[in-house]
Amino acid sequence: MRATALGALARCDALTASDLVRGGTDGDPLVRRRAAQLLATWEPTGPSDADAALGAAATALLDDADPSVVEVAAWAVGEHASRAAEHDRTPALPDPVDALVSLAADHQDLLVREAAVAALGAIGDERGRAAILAALGDKPAIRRRAVLALAPFEGPDVEEALARALHDRDWQVRQAAEDLTDP
Repeated sequence: MRATALGALARCDALTASDLVRGGTDGDPLVRRRAAQLLATWEPTGPSDADAALGAAATALLDDADPSVVEVAAWAVGEHASRAAEHDRTPALPDPVDALVSLAADHQDLLVREAAVAALGAIGDERGRAAILAALGDKPAIRRRAVLALAPFEGPDVEEALARALHDRDWQVRQAAEDLTDP
């Protein structure tokens, strides 16, 4: 019911930072996952004291005990940051790059690592470059995501990584690399 209520508030354009904070700290992972999902498209209505609390909640979601919450949170902060960049705004959430780099490198859950790599690519911050390049040595799904995450980056290391990906044993990794290297 609480997860449904968050969605209803979002559909009515009545979702506030404090609603997201409450949802992000709820005892039920379903509610925390829904709060994380809503972070992706949430737009603050103005400056608020709740912004700091929201930032803390978003950071906590990236460190949640439930991997499904962390996966959605990683995706959401990447989407939120890239949407803010598209509209030339400062993201309402804190800088997630360091947390995403750590998740991409060290998390035990495959889907969390994949979501973190995708988020780093969506954000396009140079601090994520090494983690994305390292992810090219992971499982096939993560390698595919890492190839796509290299799109905003340039340089000889990226060109070399894409050239190696053209010969990957997974055909989807090869296809993604081909799509990025075609003129």
